[in-house]
Amino acid sequence: MDTLLSNDPRAVIEADRAHVWHHLVQHKPFETTDPRIFVEGKGMRLWDINGREHLDAVSGAVWTVNVGYGRESIANAMRDQLIKLNYYAGAAGTVPGAQFAERLISTMPGLTRVFYANSGSEANEKAFKMVRQIAHKHHGGRKHKILYRDRDYHGTTIGCLSAGGQDERNALYGPFAPGFVRVPHCLEYRAQPEYAGENYGERVAGAIEEVILREGPDTVGALCLEPITAGGGAIVPPRGYWERVQEICRKYDILLHIDEVVCGMGRTGKWFGYQQYGIEPDIVTMAKGLASGYAAISCCVTTERVFDMFKDDTDKLGYFRDISTFGGCTGGPAAALENMRIIEEEGLLANTVAMGEHLMARLEDIRERHPVVGEVRGKGLFAGAELVKDRATREPVSEKEVAAVTGDVMAQGVIIGASNRSMPGLNNTLLFAPALIATRDDIDAIADAVDRALTKVFG
Repeated sequence: MDTLLSNDPRAVIEADRAHVWHHLVQHKPFETTDPRIFVEGKGMRLWDINGREHLDAVSGAVWTVNVGYGRESIANAMRDQLIKLNYYAGAAGTVPGAQFAERLISTMPGLTRVFYANSGSEANEKAFKMVRQIAHKHHGGRKHKILYRDRDYHGTTIGCLSAGGQDERNALYGPFAPGFVRVPHCLEYRAQPEYAGENYGERVAGAIEEVILREGPDTVGALCLEPITAGGGAIVPPRGYWERVQEICRKYDILLHIDEVVCGMGRTGKWFGYQQYGIEPDIVTMAKGLASGYAAISCCVTTERVFDMFKDDTDKLGYFRDISTFGGCTGGPAAALENMRIIEEEGLLANTVAMGEHLMARLEDIRERHPVVGEVRGKGLFAGAELVKDRATREPVSEKEVAAVTGDVMAQGVIIGASNRSMPGLNNTLLFAPALIATRDDIDAIADAVDRALTKVFG
């Protein structure tokens, strides 16, 4: 019992080493080195179990803590709600569930309905199930295929991996669900030869139509895309891309499903990434920054047209027969309501635009002085810097070299991200997603650390 109650750092480290199965890491090194353990956060700073301070430039490593650490008002909103009513299954309503749905929809013109779940993967599974059920109810089962894009990522379940465009993340987890079909990526820096050149955005979007015609338009029910490809390399779609995508979806009566798990809730400088491009999705999924990591919550949001497809009192199986157990926890919408209040009242969307411009300016300056940086790209406080051995050939640096850069930045007390174990041979992009509260000094500290690390690793 003394060990269980101990706050001794060594006891905690050994308990972690002995019993915790961490996400996304190989545990063999933990036999000789200590696992990293964080104990406290405030603003954009984290302190580890050894008392060392870190500047977090990736919002909790997976782009989640949008309003920063230590927000007492969010914790208090959750506490008050959980004491009053902590849970009731989603077959009934709750006060924070209704209030947050109304507040969320007020930022999403054209969308009207919110289905609660507890993770991004789960929200995307809900969307996929909606598409499949619509196919059976309204299209004789034929219009069931879901298109997804190379380099996009939609979650970790088998269904979501079936729509996963990152082959190293998918490796060893097949066979996957049938009916998911890949379309080309839209990274102009690595443009496919057949679509390269003038009007690349329109041409590579047109490749989606080629896939639809090959598969048969009457078999394709939805197109699932990230507004900006996140872990696949911070890919901002080129000019003309989204307009053509919207046109194609309308032409063939294909539902447009936008995965906002990363870009949603202010990350790009608007409430949602798709709003940067003037498109009108049928389904939008979100998680991560929805409550800034203070509670587990995700949403699958739809138009009234999609919702109405499940209204049918003559078919006992016609309604959406789905439940997310913890979608009924009231702490999630209570936290999300307060999260949105903070973003709005503290002007964090405007700050994201301003600090995003400063981040891109600093990264561009680094690119000009370091030949290893081939391209920088991003929107708002989400950015990437692609590292190459040679700018002329654009040959990627190795994953080991990228790890050396992120490791050196970490040694300086700054945490950045990188694409890793995702796309074979193309895990060469440094990733940045500081909290929406970032200041110029924070951005400068991040950029200075990267500058020094590139000099150390590449000269």
